Amino acid sequence: MHYVLTVETESKAVGNMKLVQKQFLKGSREFEIEDDVVNFRIKSPLKEEKMTVDLSILNPEPSVNEPFLEFHSRVKCGPLLSLLIDKPNSQEFNAFVEELKRRARQEYNSFAGLKAGSLPEGMAANVFEEPPEFDESEQVRIETKVKPVRVEDIDIAIQMLERHLDAEEIKPLLTALEALKAEPENESCFAQLVKAFDDLGPLQGAVLTYAPYVSILLSDDPFGF
Repeated sequence: MHYVLTVETESKAVGNMKLVQKQFLKGSREFEIEDDVVNFRIKSPLKEEKMTVDLSILNPEPSVNEPFLEFHSRVKCGPLLSLLIDKPNSQEFNAFVEELKRRARQEYNSFAGLKAGSLPEGMAANVFEEPPEFDESEQVRIETKVKPVRVEDIDIAIQMLERHLDAEEIKPLLTALEALKAEPENESCFAQLVKAFDDLGPLQGAVLTYAPYVSILLSDDPFGF
């Protein structure tokens, strides 16, 4: 079985990076990092599949599932991208993977409002210091604090999902988002959203592609708000 992998760096202004994996008699797998998304296309003798994944929803830490390196979303979901490992050599393969990881972190931070230089002066110097001690009452308030919900972003997510996906197929999720938009501080509404997303199965990836704010809501990242 023969594989060919090429990595190209195109226009520096656009910052594209492309990876092509060809499998003799079985077709090809093409991945291209383009601005804030990664496009991929799988071609076989019988069909062709295309999809675009928003880099802000991609977990930058992949997992190995031989013979693939798999990138998942930042929340529970099946793999969004599967790359054949070390083809044709580790140097070229790793170059693409490292760029993909870097851009995923960059786009997530940008989407979450953590662009470079956005931290208050002096905060960076405190990152590695021991955490301050709190009395018990202060600790309880910290642990029970609910992640802030941006109602306007929920509204955008609902509009994008209704525009690009079958509303009937994701109706429980849309209902949960509407409920959370109406009562953004209601923990039961958030729990309803979590359950609705878990029940989506294979549709999770499509939902996160068109409504990346759902990923922010469900992420365990403390800065994801």
